[in-house]
Amino acid sequence: MYISKNLLFFVFTISLAFLFNACGYKPSSYYAKKEMDGNVFVKLDVSLEDPKNSVLVKDAVNKILIQKLDSKLVNDEKDADVIMNLGINSVRISTLQYDKEGYNKLYKVEVTIKINYYRKDDEKRKSFTVEGEYDFSIDTGTAITDTNRFDAITNASSKAVDEILSKIAVSSFR
Repeated sequence: MYISKNLLFFVFTISLAFLFNACGYKPSSYYAKKEMDGNVFVKLDVSLEDPKNSVLVKDAVNKILIQKLDSKLVNDEKDADVIMNLGINSVRISTLQYDKEGYNKLYKVEVTIKINYYRKDDEKRKSFTVEGEYDFSIDTGTAITDTNRFDAITNASSKAVDEILSKIAVSSFR
């Protein structure tokens, strides 16, 4: 008996749709939206070591809140339903590889961002950290320039910020 590929694909797709609906599946963004519902005020703790990167992290978080969670950002804490504090907790640069002359060749930057927030209506504070890493190389025999460092921290921070949505969703169950 011959069954066409299209028919098998159709049956599989319908079965998968019924499975997710029957289980009550909801994406993590659904829970994160509920958690960040209302007006949100984002407060930044500026890192003295990396003030430029701190501002970039805040901008990236604001972008996620607006684009993915449809949050309404406010400029005044008293107008907010949710108050979020964020800042770069730590930046670590380590050497991964040396060249044959003994010069550092490949580096890894690890960035940890600390986030805590609370809803004014329940005052229950929730906090978590997200981490991102980025590997980069420099020319043989040269030192890490400020531009190299800034770009590497920016890339690592961007990877860390990608985790925020899922962490907010998970923290909604606490």
